Order: sequence, then structure tokens, then C-alpha cells
Amino acid sequence: MRLPHIKTPLPGPKAHALIERDRLVSTPSYPRDYPFVMAKGRGAEVWDVDGNRFLDFASGIAVCSTGHAHPQVVQAIRDATEDFLHISSDYWHERMTRLCERINSMAPMREPVQVFLCQSGTESVEGALKLARYVTGRPRFIAFLGAFHGRSMGSLSFTSSKYTQQAGFFPTMPGVTHVPYPNTYRPLFAGADQGKAVLEYVENMLFQTNIPASEVAAILVEPIQGEGGYLVPPDGFLQGLRDLCDRYGILLIFDEVQSGIGRTGKMFASQHWGVAPDIMTLAKGLGSGLPIGLTVARKSLMERWKRGAHGNTYGGNPVTCAAALATLDLVEGEYAANAARVGEYFIGRLRELQNRFDCIGDIRGKGLMIGMELVENRNSRKPAKELAEKLLTRAFHQGLLLLSCGVSTVRFIPPLMIDRGHVDEAMVLLEAALTEALAP
Repeated sequence: MRLPHIKTPLPGPKAHALIERDRLVSTPSYPRDYPFVMAKGRGAEVWDVDGNRFLDFASGIAVCSTGHAHPQVVQAIRDATEDFLHISSDYWHERMTRLCERINSMAPMREPVQVFLCQSGTESVEGALKLARYVTGRPRFIAFLGAFHGRSMGSLSFTSSKYTQQAGFFPTMPGVTHVPYPNTYRPLFAGADQGKAVLEYVENMLFQTNIPASEVAAILVEPIQGEGGYLVPPDGFLQGLRDLCDRYGILLIFDEVQSGIGRTGKMFASQHWGVAPDIMTLAKGLGSGLPIGLTVARKSLMERWKRGAHGNTYGGNPVTCAAALATLDLVEGEYAANAARVGEYFIGRLRELQNRFDCIGDIRGKGLMIGMELVENRNSRKPAKELAEKLLTRAFHQGLLLLSCGVSTVRFIPPLMIDRGHVDEAMVLLEAALTEALAP
């Protein structure tokens, strides 16, 4: 086992100097958790500007799916740059068409699909919302508390994982109603199947008293909720949403920006439950670090968009399409299956740690999309927000990069290429960091 080595106090002198330079010229709105200044990355390892080595279990917020600078992705990017760097989506090029064909071959909706290309998750969500309104002629939407769908004004209307994301930006897009996301660890509906209870609330309460179902264009949901705490829905919930939407002529949109592209051990998280949406959004891990987003929809819906109804200058950029195609080769070929195998091992190791630490309330996830919820103790289940923050800091000083989500959940989203050795390495660092964070 090759443990990360920290050569300097953190931040080191070069990192400290760059942070001070940046402070004068960059917006303070970036939510930076600790002072990591990256210089280089390979696979699951990264180095800062002072030569300190870290194990990266955040992977750029689930973006670096194939690891940092995978040679196959890098070569695909180099090949594309030698041809041309840009041609707007007013025209055609082979890599763009091939990517759309590749997505179609995966049959995310079990029928032909068409694809709109953009640069980010929030843009892919915006495309999904516009398409839903356009084809249904309906003005309203339903979203979920704890959701994160982006920060542009349309997608922000659906985002509710932290109130700070909306603070100061009201009014956002009107017509969005939020309902609870089923949480089996913190049940909102006592003594009930949480998924069924949410579905009954929507149909028997919301549709009867507040929102005419005939005015709802779509329900937007994360198959596994990300920023809200890495919540895995109970079996039957997504199928129940599908049935509900079908009964009322409502479109079902799956936001797979964080959970898609092999992250959960399957190409799309929704495949764990065998449920197909009408529209799907993809981004993050699709480009292995290059900015790309997709709005994918049933062809019967997408083909109803008229010329000029929606567009994007940089959508289908040849370099990002090349990165996406190479990423899909790797993920479909080996990394999705690897995420399933290594993720199962990782969850097992975390549950062993849970047995020794009463502050670990819940371990949940699929594949390499794993959440560890911290609590004051397992009897109270009271969220331990400060402990989660301390753990991130102490893990950084141990040489392990992590992120949090929800109120007090630490998330593990390493590159999909990691092996058991990486997990064992991370567990040593995690236990040391947790011990330090718990110290008085």
C-alpha cells in the first residue's frame, strides 16, 4: 500500500502564495472546503503545487470518471485538436453525430432517442425543462426537497439542497412545487413505506388540493439524490413515479448528471430499478474532465422541437465529443463493472468502520456513489454537521480528498478505475482523520 505523503504544512508555501493571489481576483462565491491547489493528477492520485501527494476520492465532483489524465482519453483529445477546435452546432461533424449514435445504442429509454449537446449539467437540465414545456404546453413542474439540478435561473428553481443556493436570487422560475424525497434513514412518514407515502402525498394531497395534475409538464428527479445526502430511494419508488406520470400525461425527467455514466455500477442509476424516463440529463463523468452535457429524450418528443427552438454555440464541440467517446469506451468496456465490484467492497469496509464508531449513522449507495452519514450517536441520529466539516479538513491533512453532501454526509466518489488497494489506502487515512476529528 502506497500511502499519500505530505511533505509540507498545509497549505504549503506555493499553495498559500497562489491562494493569496487568487483571493484578490476571483469571486468568493466558490464553495471551497480546504486549501488544495492542484498541480498534476494521474489516475486516483493528485499532487499539489508543493509536491504533496493525495488520494482523490472526490474526482472533481464525480467528473473524472476514468481517473485523472487517462491516456486513452488524452490521446482522443489530442487527435481531435489536430483536426479542428470548434465548429458551432449550426453545422455537422462526425464525432458529434457518433456520440449521439452511441447514446442511442445504449437505449436509455428502450426506444429511439435524440440528443441535444451542451457544456454542463445545469444546461442539460435547462434543455429538459424547455423541452417538457414545449411539447406538453403545460406550465408547472414537480421537484424534490434536497435536490440539486444546477444554478442557472431555471434549474435553480428546482435546486433545494441548501437554502444558500437560492438566497438572494428570488424570484426564480415560477411554477415549481417541491415534495419530500423518500429517506429511509430519516423517515418523514411514520410507519410507512417512504416511497409509497411520497407518491400518495403527490396524488392524493397535492393533486387534490393545490396543483391540477393537468397543468404539470414534468416531474424532475434524481434516481439517487446527490447533494441532498446520497439518498437511495426505496424499491418501487421510481416505478411508482413512472406509473403516476403515465396516469396523468406527465413527463418523467431523470437527472443523471451525477449518478450516470457508470458511477453506480450501471451506465445509468435508473437501470438498477428498470425504469425508463421520458427525458434524461447527463454531464459530469461523461467527458472525464472536459465540459459536456446532454439532454437525451425520446425521439417522439425531441423531434417536435422546431428549427431554432433551442440552440447552443459550443454544443457538440469536437474535442469534448472525442473525450466523451473515449470515456464511454472505457466505462462500457470495464469501469462500470469495476465500480460495481469495488463499490461493494468499499461499502463493506465502511460498514466495518461503522461498527467501531458510533458517530457513523448510515452507510448507503450503489457502486462508487457512496454516502456515510455522521451523527452525534446512532440512537439519537442527530446530524453531526460540525464533525463532518472537521472530517473533511482532517482527511485533507492526512492526504485524502473528500466532499460532503446533505447536512452531515461524507460522500465517496472516486474515479471508477480504482481497485481494492485504493480503497484500503483510503480507509487507513479515513480512520485516522475521523479519530482526529473526534478528539476533544
